[in-house]
Amino acid sequence: MTALQPTLNTAASADLDAPKAATSAPVAISLKTWVAVIGATLGAFMAVLNIQIVNASLADVQGAIGAGIDDGGWISTSYLIAEIIVIPLSGWLAQVFSVRIYLLTNAVLFLVFSAACALAQNLPQMIVLRAVQGFAGGVLIPMAFTLIITLLPRAKQPIGLALFAISATFAPAIGPTIGGYLTENWGWQYIFYVNLVPGAVMIGMLYVSLDAGPMKLSLLRQGDWLGIITMAIGLAALQTVLEEGNKDDWFGSPFIVRLSVIAVVALTGFLVIELSVEKPLLNLRLMLRRNFGFGMLANFLLGVALYGSVFILPQYLSRIQGYNAEQIGMVLAWTGLPQLLLIPMVPRLMQRLDPRIIIGIGFTLFAGSNFMNIFMTNDYATDQLFWPNVVRAAGQALVMAPLSAVATAGIEAENAGSASGLFNMMRNLGGAVGIAILQTVLTKREQYHSNVLSESVSLLEPATRARIDQMTQYFMNRGIAGQAEATHSAIVAIGRIVQKQAFILAFSDTFYLLGIALIVALIAGLFLKKPGHLAGGGGAH
Repeated sequence: MTALQPTLNTAASADLDAPKAATSAPVAISLKTWVAVIGATLGAFMAVLNIQIVNASLADVQGAIGAGIDDGGWISTSYLIAEIIVIPLSGWLAQVFSVRIYLLTNAVLFLVFSAACALAQNLPQMIVLRAVQGFAGGVLIPMAFTLIITLLPRAKQPIGLALFAISATFAPAIGPTIGGYLTENWGWQYIFYVNLVPGAVMIGMLYVSLDAGPMKLSLLRQGDWLGIITMAIGLAALQTVLEEGNKDDWFGSPFIVRLSVIAVVALTGFLVIELSVEKPLLNLRLMLRRNFGFGMLANFLLGVALYGSVFILPQYLSRIQGYNAEQIGMVLAWTGLPQLLLIPMVPRLMQRLDPRIIIGIGFTLFAGSNFMNIFMTNDYATDQLFWPNVVRAAGQALVMAPLSAVATAGIEAENAGSASGLFNMMRNLGGAVGIAILQTVLTKREQYHSNVLSESVSLLEPATRARIDQMTQYFMNRGIAGQAEATHSAIVAIGRIVQKQAFILAFSDTFYLLGIALIVALIAGLFLKKPGHLAGGGGAH
């Protein structure tokens, strides 16, 4: 993205203009460059973290502002819609307004609207504030990725991508832990206030490290506006369908049907426009490149499993084990904390091993962690989830940086914005698709298992009648006087036991599905070609 160059420091600009072939001499990187990269990745971390922190405390937020369970879902949906729209727009908008102005403005807006969300008095206010916060926060994710692949020479990109992996994989994993702790001990408002201090540090780092560059407002007249409009409408409709579909019975709802038609028509139009106009918003032809195309597929499936597992685990612990937000966070901490130790080691591993091997090991471990959870029982809780979560942490830590490095190898500076927008959008879209599928699978498989189990709990079975008699006597001993009322309570209790067991089996099925998705991601990774500058055994330099 050539418009990035005026905004970057001298050393970084030299990196952009220099040949990308590997050289034996080490490339000097200025302190300002590292400050810019670290500041940008801190912003991306906060933007991703905010999604999971709020989701972990959504019930408390809904209660505080008087929102119902169904309508309260829009607190998250509004953020996600705005975020997924702005991610692919950011490359072009950074050219229009300059990287410095665009990034700093949105960083400030993210903090302002984070604080404003904590002051919301009702649901409409919260939805609007969350949408603006999502639009500003969504900018921080692709811009961090873009700065890494344009500011840093290729030999140092694994370090930057490892930093980015902390935002992409560690933040979703640790979000419920932080959100649960803040909500239980400080109040739901602090899930928004928590952004302020690190946000101020981020703004300071970006302010001192990004050089001023001229705005190119003339690009607004040349913009691919038809592409922008169709993309925004299509992605907004698709995200809404994915977020609301299961709750509204999918295509049984006229609202979901209409939105689905809009999404298909708008996104089809967007694809046609982008492949035919002279100056497209996104260079979709990048997906025809072997590494970027297969990398996008693997990244999409990574998003399915990454956000899907963060969705399913809290659901299981809340519904089946009765954990509160803080207890859920403590369980999920073992999916996050080990990544802080492992992710810094990944760049060194990439110097010594073929990065495709690291990607393969990561996907294998991640898939294996889900398969470890497919035989869940009523007693499957904190202790039983410990090792699957640690294995999941190892897999996630190993995947992100090498996958990003291999997928974006050979991407020219002018295509960096498109590559960043597409790559990050696909991971987020994968998360939305994954959660939607898992919600539906959980519902359908619970119904299936409930029907199967109910056949074995017939009132005609002697064992069932004996169990009812036993529980009837139990309830009568606990103060229920009438035989009929105690028998009714016994039948209801047995029904709840059956439903709980059906849910446990359904949760096991969702983990099996996540494991299969990661096996497909592993297969996509096998088609990646090793870039020359990432050769193992020291070849990275």
